[in-house]
Amino acid sequence: MSTQPVLDATGVAKNYGAVAALRNASLSVLPGEVHALMGANGAGKSTLVKILTGAVRPSAGDILIRGKPLDVRSPAQARRAGLVPVYQEPALIPDLDIVSNLRLTRTPVEPFRNWVRELGVPDLDLDDLARDVPLAILRVLDLARALAVQPDVLLLDEMTAALPANLAERVLDVVRRQAAAGRSVIFISHRFVEISALCDRATVLRDGETVGVVDIEPGVEEKIVELMLGARVDRSRPVPASQVAARQPGEKPRLSVRNLSIGTKLNDVSFDLSNGEVAGVVALEGQGQDELFGALAGSIRPAGGTIEVDGRAVRFGHPADAIQAGIAYVPGDRAEALLMQRSVRENIALPFSARLRNWGPIGSQRERGAVSKAIERLQIDTRAQGEVQRLSGGNQQKVTIARWVAADARTILCFDPTRGIDVGTKQEIYKLLRELAGQGKSILFYTSELEEVRRVCDRAIVIFSGRVVDILPVEIADEAALTRASYGLPRGAAADVGILADAAQKGAGAP
Repeated sequence: MSTQPVLDATGVAKNYGAVAALRNASLSVLPGEVHALMGANGAGKSTLVKILTGAVRPSAGDILIRGKPLDVRSPAQARRAGLVPVYQEPALIPDLDIVSNLRLTRTPVEPFRNWVRELGVPDLDLDDLARDVPLAILRVLDLARALAVQPDVLLLDEMTAALPANLAERVLDVVRRQAAAGRSVIFISHRFVEISALCDRATVLRDGETVGVVDIEPGVEEKIVELMLGARVDRSRPVPASQVAARQPGEKPRLSVRNLSIGTKLNDVSFDLSNGEVAGVVALEGQGQDELFGALAGSIRPAGGTIEVDGRAVRFGHPADAIQAGIAYVPGDRAEALLMQRSVRENIALPFSARLRNWGPIGSQRERGAVSKAIERLQIDTRAQGEVQRLSGGNQQKVTIARWVAADARTILCFDPTRGIDVGTKQEIYKLLRELAGQGKSILFYTSELEEVRRVCDRAIVIFSGRVVDILPVEIADEAALTRASYGLPRGAAADVGILADAAQKGAGAP
């Protein structure tokens, strides 16, 4: 590997009025290197990437490309210099079809098609509107669009955060091959297993400054966490496993799903969710989990089956019906839930002003009290509260959850709520969910990170090909067991291969 950096940024700063998003960030990337960029939410990772790729102008700092100064004034200029990003949120314009999106960036169609197939999407229709494409596939399309122009430096911001294991493996393999071909990759991820398997070095940001550059070697995770947070993080499960009390005779489950079907996506799904329980949902991409949560949240009408709340059959024609029944939805895509140009307090207070069946004066004193308690309880950073879009991703997700904590929702549907969030904020969310369960709330928790199941859930409901194939007690729901079940293999299968063998070896502590 050459010792002459292909990219060398020093002293980079960015101020938004009185708010300093970056103070003194530096990043040096070698040819053929996969370089991790790490830090807690709000540390400045995404801002630095946007500066390097011309989407944001820095307030100070120097950027060198192959030793020559570069004043990056636009994404097009960065692209010509060989710097191409894949941002944390999908970049395709929703109201255009895919081929029109390719024309906008002058992306060659055939190389794009080849990369899409190689990334595990064999049947893409270029005439589909971007808004009709699932989030995980949109992320793959953004990556394929970047790879099609053969960048010298590929910047991936939480690329795998919205992806299930099968697509994530494809992405990681492509990143390895890019590095082997002499191209460089800047890799932002909160998943240490990816960092340790993929990266050569890591630059760590804290509060807008570079606080360390470390080589990736066994046991480096704790050092990185200390650099990120300035303190050690307790990684233990917030509470001992499975503390849900058994239902008393005659007691109804909070939520009961029976034989639920939605088109070809969901088939004959049945399970119960008890008061005081956090039930995990585990599935590979496209196995019906989106449709399940959509039906429970009132945004999708099932074709068959029943949903009961406290023993009473319900039919949701609109999300407002589910909210009226005390069921709230927290999506992984924060932009889907928040009014980005409104304040923190306005976003949290929405349920108080949107009760369609109870028009009349709003109890402003009660509203203010509930909102303030939720902000304090979730420790939301309100320094930039004039607009939620100015908050970090972790604080934005806290606002989404705080809304339903303030509204005292009895059941919360969390769909990958920790996606793209730093380890410290994840721990706070795990603790909050367990506290809510301890107060008798019920939580359905889909996660694309299998290790989260043992940290926060009481059971794991595994869906494969639109059906519930297993329900595992948390005591046996390790990554190997969950991976095996999510591929439709029964417990006690004779042998594992491929990704299953890797997961089994990790679970057994193999090197």
